[in-house]
Amino acid sequence: MKRKIKILEVNKAYFPHTGGIETLVKQYSEELGKYKNIEVRTLVCRDGIGKTCSENINGVRLTRAGSFGTYFSCPVSVSFLKIFRKMSANADIIHIHVPFPPADLALLLSGYSGKVIVSWHSDVVKQKKLLTLYKPLMKYLLNRADCILVATEGHIDGSEFLPEYRHKCHVLPYGINPADYLNIQKIPFLTEKATNPESIKVFFTGRLVYYKGVDVLINAFRNVRNNCELFIAGTGILESKLKEKVRKYGLNDRVHFLGFLPDKQLKQAFSDCDIFVLPSVERSEAFGIVQLEAMIYGKPVINTNLPSGVPYVSIHETTGITVQPYDSHELAKAINILRKNKNLRENLGKNGQKRILEYFNEKNIIQDLYKIITDEVTI
Repeated sequence: MKRKIKILEVNKAYFPHTGGIETLVKQYSEELGKYKNIEVRTLVCRDGIGKTCSENINGVRLTRAGSFGTYFSCPVSVSFLKIFRKMSANADIIHIHVPFPPADLALLLSGYSGKVIVSWHSDVVKQKKLLTLYKPLMKYLLNRADCILVATEGHIDGSEFLPEYRHKCHVLPYGINPADYLNIQKIPFLTEKATNPESIKVFFTGRLVYYKGVDVLINAFRNVRNNCELFIAGTGILESKLKEKVRKYGLNDRVHFLGFLPDKQLKQAFSDCDIFVLPSVERSEAFGIVQLEAMIYGKPVINTNLPSGVPYVSIHETTGITVQPYDSHELAKAINILRKNKNLRENLGKNGQKRILEYFNEKNIIQDLYKIITDEVTI
C-alpha cells in the first residue's frame, strides 16, 4: 500500500478569523483531508498577541504559531519560522497562500527541498514600503514554486509579477458548496429591518476598509430613487466615517449598518436582498467570494471593472452589471436600472446561479486540486 501524501497548508490566519482566503484555506484543509491517501496539516499564526497552540477543528490538525502582534497587515512571529522548519521536514508538498511574507522567508530558511504549490491571491497593493523589502523573497518563492494556482486569468493579467510565470500558472477558481446555501431556512432578514418593507433591498458585505469602496456606494445612493434601501454588513476602521457620511447626506432612513453578521444571518441576508453590490476600487479585491454567495441565491451582482479576478466572476450583462471603480454616478445608474426592472433582475440572477453550479461548485474544484496534487507527487 502506498503511503499517504503529506501536505502542509500555510496561511497567515484561520477560522474563526473572517476573510475569503481564510474560508478557502479551511475548505482545502477539510476537504483534502477526506481523501484516504492524503494527510493534511495546517500552519497559521495567531490573531493578535499569544503563544503557540495546537487544535483539531472539524478534523483539521491545526497549529497556530505564537505572535507578537500584527504590523502592515502581517503577523510578527519568530516561532512560525521554527515550527515551519519542523513541520516541513515531513511534508511532500507545502501549499503556501500569498501574500504572506513570513511564509516566503520560512521556506527560504527551512532547507526544504520538496514540492511547493503557491496559491496567489493578490499582489501587494497598498504597502509599497513593505513590497520593496518583500520583492526579493517573493521572486524567490515564484521561482521556487512548482505550480502557481490563480482563481482567474485576471489574476495573471492584472498582476505586476505573474505574467512571466504564466507557464507555471494553473487556473483553479474559488468555490462554494451550493447545499450549504440553498438548504438554509429563508426568512425576511433584511425586510424586517427596512424602513419600508416594500423597498428594493441592496446589500453589501465585507470589511469597511479603503479598497472595498463603500464610500463610493454611499455617494451613489444619493442618486438612487427613494424606493431603494441599502444594507451594509461588516465592520472596519472606516465604520465611523461611513456612518457620519450617511448622516451628513440625510440617508439614515435608507442606509442601514448591520455590523458583523454570523454565518447563518449572512446567508439569510443574501437570500433576502434584491441586488448585491461589490463596489471595490483597488485590485486588492482579487476575486470577491461574496459574489458567489449572492449568485447562488439568484441575485444580480453589480461589481467593478478591476484589473483582477472580480469581473471574471460575475459577467457584465450576463449575471449582473460591471461599472468603473470610483464612479459613483455609473454605480447609481446601475442600481437604478436593476431597481426598476424586476425581470432583468430575475434573468441575471438565474444566469448567475447557473454559472455557480457549472464553474464554481466546491466539489468539482476540490477534485481538480486533488488531481494537481497527485500529479505533482508520486509516492
